[in-house]
Amino acid sequence: MDTKNIMIVGVGGQGSLLASKLLGKVLLDRGYDVKVSEVHGMSQRGGSVVTYVRFGDKVYSPIIDEGECDFLVSFEKLEAARYVSFMKKGGVIVTNTQEIDPMPVITGQADYPSDILEKVKELDVKVDQLDCLSIANSAGSSKAVNIVLMGRLSNYFSDISEEEWEKAIRTSVPEKFLELNLKAFSMGRKGE
Repeated sequence: MDTKNIMIVGVGGQGSLLASKLLGKVLLDRGYDVKVSEVHGMSQRGGSVVTYVRFGDKVYSPIIDEGECDFLVSFEKLEAARYVSFMKKGGVIVTNTQEIDPMPVITGQADYPSDILEKVKELDVKVDQLDCLSIANSAGSSKAVNIVLMGRLSNYFSDISEEEWEKAIRTSVPEKFLELNLKAFSMGRKGE
């Protein structure tokens, strides 16, 4: 199998590390060679965070270059646009429709770009957008956006069953948050 490339992008504190841990676990359990970079970017609250996940028969480096990304998982719309140059033609962007104002918008030096996902859709990529924050809140916690996104992404891995994803969740999430995360994953997978 050729190496596949996934980028997880968001803002510090949103749970991108747990998402990459879960993704890496489910792929390892399927027998793939997996490389995960921990974090690139400013992981403090408000800073842009990027995690790379690469998998295949043999993976030699955890780094993804521009034009190589098969899947981009974005916790926020602006982050999807910021990293679209990394996408392969025909790649898939799975994004939360939430808007988190970056510092220039907060300080009044800039406006949040309007119609940002519409502009991304004009490129040769598929955009799968979902209001993950509302779904996470319905599941029981706004902090479950990361797991909702993983549920949505799981639809693009037809060779990995829902049960395999749930097994990875069970080994990646503390017991006291398990039911919430299983519910968030299922709701994200169904898009409800």
